[in-house]
Amino acid sequence: MKGVKLKRTFKGVFKSILGRIFMRRSGLPPSGRRHSGPWHQRFTDWLETRWVNPDYKGWLLGGMALFFFLAASNTMAGWLYVMSGISVALLAIALYLTRRSLQGLRLARRPLAPVSLGQDLRLDLTLSNPTRQAKSLMQIQDLLPEALKGSEITAIALIPPHQDHTLSYHRRAQVRGVYRWDSVLLRSAAPLGLFWYRRSFPAQAKAVVYPQIFPLDRCPLIDALGSEQNPNLQKLQRSQAATEGLTRALRPYRWGDPIRMVHWRTSARYGELRVRELEMLQAGQEVVLAIDSGTDWGTIAPLEPAIAIPIGPGQINSFEQAVTALASLYRYASRYHERVRLWTAASGLVNGERRILETLAAVEPGEEIRAERPRQPIIWLTQNPDSLAQLPPGSRWLLWPLVNVTANVSPGIGPQLPTSGLTIDPTRSLQSQLQAAITR
Repeated sequence: MKGVKLKRTFKGVFKSILGRIFMRRSGLPPSGRRHSGPWHQRFTDWLETRWVNPDYKGWLLGGMALFFFLAASNTMAGWLYVMSGISVALLAIALYLTRRSLQGLRLARRPLAPVSLGQDLRLDLTLSNPTRQAKSLMQIQDLLPEALKGSEITAIALIPPHQDHTLSYHRRAQVRGVYRWDSVLLRSAAPLGLFWYRRSFPAQAKAVVYPQIFPLDRCPLIDALGSEQNPNLQKLQRSQAATEGLTRALRPYRWGDPIRMVHWRTSARYGELRVRELEMLQAGQEVVLAIDSGTDWGTIAPLEPAIAIPIGPGQINSFEQAVTALASLYRYASRYHERVRLWTAASGLVNGERRILETLAAVEPGEEIRAERPRQPIIWLTQNPDSLAQLPPGSRWLLWPLVNVTANVSPGIGPQLPTSGLTIDPTRSLQSQLQAAITR
């Protein structure tokens, strides 16, 4: 108990005196965050970054040096002066060595590979010591975003001269997004542990977490895209049905498949019915996937309407479901179509797998509308039923209503709608609904 009281006394006295002098001069912490918390925490950050921050042992030794000096001045005892001088010398040596302990170090970061939602993100840091002296007893702190569970702190015992120390760790990607941070902190109290010194090293990082992608065996929403604009499509497809050279792949028979599409020789070899999948005549057609990201999306509570944001217990984020559906549709469409593009309100039309997936990782509801919606047939993902009547002829849609309804049921927008699509039931499997037949 006496030690705790003594600690509070010394820290309170010295920090209250020095804090009044330096508090106005304190700058932002190296992490780039604005000041938060009590003033003494801000002052401690300022000391540790700009100069050195005394540890409890440093405050105690400094208090003892002051006590010995005052006692020597009062009693004129020489040995008290010696004790005070030795304490001050130890403090000066520790301050000088602590400031030098992080000098000369170099830090590098390996580029981060993109991951999908639910996968592990690997982070690699390499700390190099090109000097002729060993570096020991330090902490390395990677200032990760809160979505990646905050900072990672690791202790390093020793880095020999002209050697490298590689630090690798993993974080589970649980939130879709594009995350950037640009600094790593090194903190040391070597060699005596009386003072703490911290330096910020620039190490820019960019972590991309893609949305979850469902593997789709079929998707009528994409397969029938543009059929209204090509009245001869069905006639041409029937003429291709007997053409052996246009077979794309063979798959197991599903209920409802026409018997004329069964490949009998392969079925006899495998002992089960195998059906031919033909090349789509619209493979040269451009597929444009679009999401209504310029409006605010509400959450859905099972069995009752819900528009509350943020998501509460028992609620479903319909926008995240839409982004997952969009990524799955893109992966399916890119297998059978040469030109697949994505449209969002903020980025407009983008193409290329990496750009599209990165755009899907960064898209948010209610973003600023900077691009006009395409006028060609599109696949439109929205929560607003009124926007469906404005789609170009031949388009398809996926609708997430605020009130739960059964999938494939018309949302009540009138019989004059020139397009068709799916009404998503958020309580059912999204993957199975994307493979269901569309309704007019």
